[in-house]
Amino acid sequence: MVTTEATKTAPPGPPTSVAPIPARAAWRARIMPRSILGMSALILSAAVGAAFSGTVLYAYYEYRLNLVDHRVAAFEARFKQNFDNAIGTIHSERDSAKADIQKELVPLQRLQAGGDILQTLIKQTEPSVWFVHTVDEAGQPSVGSAFVVASDNNQSLLLTSYTTVRAATHKPGPDVFVRKGDQDTSATLYTWDEQKDLALLLLTRPNLPKLSFAPTSPPLKVGDRIFAMSGLGGSGGAVSQGFVADISGAGIQHDVPIGSSFQGGPLLNSKGEVLAAASRSYAPLNFATDAVFFAAPIRDACNKVLRCPSGTISGAGERR
Repeated sequence: MVTTEATKTAPPGPPTSVAPIPARAAWRARIMPRSILGMSALILSAAVGAAFSGTVLYAYYEYRLNLVDHRVAAFEARFKQNFDNAIGTIHSERDSAKADIQKELVPLQRLQAGGDILQTLIKQTEPSVWFVHTVDEAGQPSVGSAFVVASDNNQSLLLTSYTTVRAATHKPGPDVFVRKGDQDTSATLYTWDEQKDLALLLLTRPNLPKLSFAPTSPPLKVGDRIFAMSGLGGSGGAVSQGFVADISGAGIQHDVPIGSSFQGGPLLNSKGEVLAAASRSYAPLNFATDAVFFAAPIRDACNKVLRCPSGTISGAGERR
C-alpha cells in the first residue's frame, strides 16, 4: 500500500452531514404547483369541486324540500278529510238532535200552536175572510164573519152563519154588509139553511180569492188541532184555536172559542183548508153547549146552500 504525505499528515475529519428538510416544506413541495399552469389547474380543480359540492348540497336541499312538501300535502289532505268528516258528524248530530227535539215538542205543539203558525194562517186566509154586520129582529147589532167559497168575473159567493143574518131572511129585512178593513160593501142574502146554521151571501166583487175545502182523506180525528178565523182584526183578521173533541153524524164537536165576530167564519186545519163554518147556535143534539161547540162539516153546505157537482163548487143552490 502506497502512503502519500498528505495521507499521512491529514487527520481524519468528522463525517459530512446534510441539514434535514422540514416536513411542512416537504408537504408543500409535493402539493403546491411551482408553475402558473399548475396554479391554474389547482384553482380550476378547486372551482370544479366547489361547484360539485354546491350541486350536491342544492340537490339535497331540493330533496328535503320536496319531502317536506309531500308531508305538508299529505297532512293537508288528511286534515281536510278529517275536517270534512267532523263537519259531517256535527251536521248529522245536529239533524238528529233537531229531530229528537221536534219529536219531544210534538205533545207541546199539540197543546198550543206557535205564533208563527197563527200569523201564517191569518196572512193566508185574510184576503178571503170578511167581517159581516147587520141588525137583528130587535134592531140590535148582529155580527159575524163570512168567507169566499166561489168567485168568477162577475161576483163572489160568501158562506156565513144563518144566525148572523137571520133578520134579513124576512121581508122587509135589514141590509147586510161585509167589511174588509174600513170599507163596507153591501151584500145580498141569497139562500140559507137554518138547520145547519148556514147562509150564502152574494157580493158583486169579481175574482176574490177563495178558500179550499179540506179533503176527506186523511180523515179528521179526535185530538186534531183546528182554528177559527174572524174577518175582524187589526191585521185584517183574528184567529182562535182548539181541538176536535168528537166527530159524528151530527157534526164536528170542538172546543175552539167562538166569539160573536167568529160565527160564520171558517174552521180550518193547520194547512188553511176549510173543515166547517163556525157556529155559536148549531145544536144537533137539541141542547145548548157551553164551552164546547158543534159545527156542520163544510160539505154539508152542498146539501142546500151550494151546488157541488163532483165535489166542486159551481154556484148557489135554489134561492129561498
